[in-house]
Amino acid sequence: MRRRIVLGLLLFASSSFAALPGGKPADVGMDAEKLGEIDAAVAEAIKDGKTPGAVVVVVRSGKVVFRKAYGRRAVAPKDEAMTVDTIFDLASLTKPIATATAVIQLARKGKLHLDDPVSKHLPAFAGEKGSITLAQLLLHTSGLPAGNPVTDYAGGQKAALEKIAALKRKPPDERFLYSDLGYILLGAVVEKAGGVGLDAFTAKHILTPLGMADTSFGPLKDKARLARTAPTEKIDGVYLRGIVHDPRARKLGGVAGHAGLFGTADDLALFAQMLLDAGRVGDKRFLAAADVDLLTKARKVPGGERSYGWDVRTAYSSNRGDLFAGFGHTGFTGTSLWIDPPTKTTVIVLTNRVHPDGKGNVIRSRSRIATIVAGAITKR
Repeated sequence: MRRRIVLGLLLFASSSFAALPGGKPADVGMDAEKLGEIDAAVAEAIKDGKTPGAVVVVVRSGKVVFRKAYGRRAVAPKDEAMTVDTIFDLASLTKPIATATAVIQLARKGKLHLDDPVSKHLPAFAGEKGSITLAQLLLHTSGLPAGNPVTDYAGGQKAALEKIAALKRKPPDERFLYSDLGYILLGAVVEKAGGVGLDAFTAKHILTPLGMADTSFGPLKDKARLARTAPTEKIDGVYLRGIVHDPRARKLGGVAGHAGLFGTADDLALFAQMLLDAGRVGDKRFLAAADVDLLTKARKVPGGERSYGWDVRTAYSSNRGDLFAGFGHTGFTGTSLWIDPPTKTTVIVLTNRVHPDGKGNVIRSRSRIATIVAGAITKR
């Protein structure tokens, strides 16, 4: 099927885009012509079959200076054009946006402490001496393996946590190993300490206060939102749409600490700007400035740097490009968010690169786009 590239207009009328104003690149010290090179970077990825389409949003100094949709939202079972308000399976962006933020909020309320052993909160780990800590889970230095068999999740969350607790693991702090399992545990800790499900906690304490109206855990059921949702891969003969792509999260009902969120680029821009504004949203405070620092501060891990929830400089940092500092994260489905506090810049690249056959790859494209954006900054 021939894939036609469609460039979205730089509009600011989407129903989910209300808080961040639009602006001209020159008004915030950026070169519009340089930003225009993003078009070629995305066009190449689509032409080469790396992704059917993309949405790219660039924010600097609180103003959206680039916002475009490219290509197709879906190529099967029917052809659909990408739109700037497309809802994506955010995959592992769930980790920093929902889970890590919730952990920091609960720590502020005294419901937990980052140096708590997991055994203090989860019965499956009860009786362990020297249990791994919440901080080690946040940093991926707990010694847990990256994953475990999906069949371990067939019995629901309680059984899954018991399976994770029984896994052989390395001593903590010896190495950095990116692990979905650590964030599955953190999601369960949030539920225990917060007194409600991770989805309900996230909606009440993160998404609603920030005005992230198009972001939620799935499965998505509202017909209007489903119509705007990018499908992912075909599983059991059906293209997943509004149902999380990650198999472990699916087994857990679509709500897990490592994956499950769906959302738009506009909503991610709201979240990123809150961090850049030291926890403030307009004239209201969402997080204490100290909590933003706690969440985003670079910390040494074996072989690189992470923060409590965000990547800083590791083998997973290619989406920062060649010029940015800061912190960010990616998602398996082809999603990416990078935030650069020194230049007050956010780069959001959302794709459904696993559609239609799971073979797409946007690692190079995300890096190239970030480098273009950094190179477009003319005034610091």
